[in-house]
Amino acid sequence: MSALEALAATVRSDGGLLADTVIDPTQEATLGELAGAGYEELVEAIYEGYLQHYGEGRVVRPDDPDLALLAGDRLYALGLARLAELGDLEAVDVLAGVISRAAQAHAEGDPDAARAAWEAGARAVGRSARESAS
Repeated sequence: MSALEALAATVRSDGGLLADTVIDPTQEATLGELAGAGYEELVEAIYEGYLQHYGEGRVVRPDDPDLALLAGDRLYALGLARLAELGDLEAVDVLAGVISRAAQAHAEGDPDAARAAWEAGARAVGRSARESAS
């Protein structure tokens, strides 16, 4: 099961309004792959939260823009809470910074900078996880 399929299953199993907006993902979970084992779904959850705020989701597709904003907040929280449960506070800090940098890039009309921030952040999470395992 891919990280996006796992995320879809998680949101569906949580129930509520968001469960009704889940679609079967067709895209690859490239950021999750950069982060590596144990981090794929949570990185994709946080990125999906960003997409709810600034684009179109790959897993959650509400018709109502207000619900999309709430979905984004919920997905940010889901991913960051899982990081905290792992005790990886460095990764929490990295991804909180990514959320901030990507929002700034979006406000400045620079989607390439936002994407670069996400890729660098996912790689940094992966490095942190590998170093912690050593």
